[in-house]
Amino acid sequence: MNTLTVACVQMNTSGRINDNIAQAESFIREAHGKGAQFIALPENAFFMRGDDSVAPVEYTTETHPGLKRMEVLARELDCWILIGSIFVSLHDAYGEETGKWANRSVLINPLGVVTATYDKIHLFDADFGDGESYRESERFLHGKQACLASLPCGQLGMTICYDIRFPYLFRDLARNGATMLSTPAAFAKRTGEAHWHVLQRARAIENGCYVIAPAQCGTHPGGRQTYGHSMIVDPWGEIIAEAQMGVGIVMAELDMERVKQVRRSMPVLQHDRDYILQDYVI
Repeated sequence: MNTLTVACVQMNTSGRINDNIAQAESFIREAHGKGAQFIALPENAFFMRGDDSVAPVEYTTETHPGLKRMEVLARELDCWILIGSIFVSLHDAYGEETGKWANRSVLINPLGVVTATYDKIHLFDADFGDGESYRESERFLHGKQACLASLPCGQLGMTICYDIRFPYLFRDLARNGATMLSTPAAFAKRTGEAHWHVLQRARAIENGCYVIAPAQCGTHPGGRQTYGHSMIVDPWGEIIAEAQMGVGIVMAELDMERVKQVRRSMPVLQHDRDYILQDYVI
């Protein structure tokens, strides 16, 4: 299999989990009806907090209703589903609640089986100085392991949102075989307007990879605003599909020959070199 038809679902997730599951299912069915084989949901697909002090419901990967519904749907439709992220409660070695969560991306195959999970490594703690601030680390524990997942047409490097600002993660994924990179997000409107497009394109260009970036959009509980502009970027950095601000889907066909072509003409992965930082004291 050398091509893959991909859809990004752009959502406006609320604090009502059942409504969000229904919204996601409707868009997945629409994308599948248009030929999508791989359908990606954004970060926080099934629950959006009003602020970082609001705790999600105590679900684990095994009990999360959104994940359970997506497993059934993937099997019914015979397609891959990437849940951009869900909140799952973490337990200690004795099975007790730790009071913190993982922000976890989940990949489901066409048999309805979870084949890969990735916990967000880089947590978004930011203060813009005018009352807008984010403190993911107050509620979440950062992941410690990068993730490569096998698809019929190649390897998918899984990331989440704020990870996009840490290019060494993407380079490591590409150097270890990734030809596609997923960057599901709930990008703040302010930072999205400034940086979203250039970051997605840069990660594609630097690594000769397709980038699949489903996003949240609009206004959410507590007045939180997200940027939208879900997109699919080719290995040359060209945006081949892009949404604007409304909910819906965008689609594109990924051709792995394009990855090979770009990497032949611009072999940056082959040209990586180890180096040391010389400290000159004057």
